[in-house]
Amino acid sequence: MEPTENALLGGRVRLLQPARGYRIAVDAVLLAAAVEARPAERILDLGAGVAAVGLCLAARVPGCTIVGIELQPTLAALGVRNARLNEVDERVQTLVHDLADPLPGHLGPFDHVATNPPYLAAAVADPSPNPSKALATVESSADLARWLDVATGALKPAGTLLTIHRSDRLEEIVGHLAGLGWGEITVKRLPPAARVLVRARRASRLQRTEAPPLVLHRAAGGYTDEAEAVLRHAQPLIL
Repeated sequence: MEPTENALLGGRVRLLQPARGYRIAVDAVLLAAAVEARPAERILDLGAGVAAVGLCLAARVPGCTIVGIELQPTLAALGVRNARLNEVDERVQTLVHDLADPLPGHLGPFDHVATNPPYLAAAVADPSPNPSKALATVESSADLARWLDVATGALKPAGTLLTIHRSDRLEEIVGHLAGLGWGEITVKRLPPAARVLVRARRASRLQRTEAPPLVLHRAAGGYTDEAEAVLRHAQPLIL
């Protein structure tokens, strides 16, 4: 089945994605917006899918480069096509790799790592009957701890990690990152969605900050002006 073409960031990004199975949600756009990248910096995107995070970053930050790591070859192939479609294939790369294995040593280190891991632990999940969607949403060969281990291991000493995840796994994320020595942690909640953005930097002791939340939806329906600025107008998301 041919992929569908959709648009992100108010048409700044063209995106091919599977017609069925896992499809891009606003989480990828929010994650990309939260990365404080500068021109010439290198970003690693773990769980890149069809390269939505990388494409949004490339559209917002001229001159940065993004390496995406994706388990599923069909999604990674669409990521490569998307980079060409948006004429950023010299800056956005997608590689097939299983995070259960060490990253190739020549890739790093990176200034930033962005990651949107599968939200559900295998022990409690009711997987989708679509195999591709199940792999994207349920932990398989690498659990959440492994994703965080790989992410922090790929960073420069002064680098930053950004992840978006379910709010009911926040304490698990904070505890693991602090144990790895990445204890300067900022949390931004995204009501009414049960999601949180977490930024971590290297620190020997836990220093946790709650940033002002980003309210996504109006009570009467539709996105708030603040959310529209990020999702449609490609503004950075400040933590």
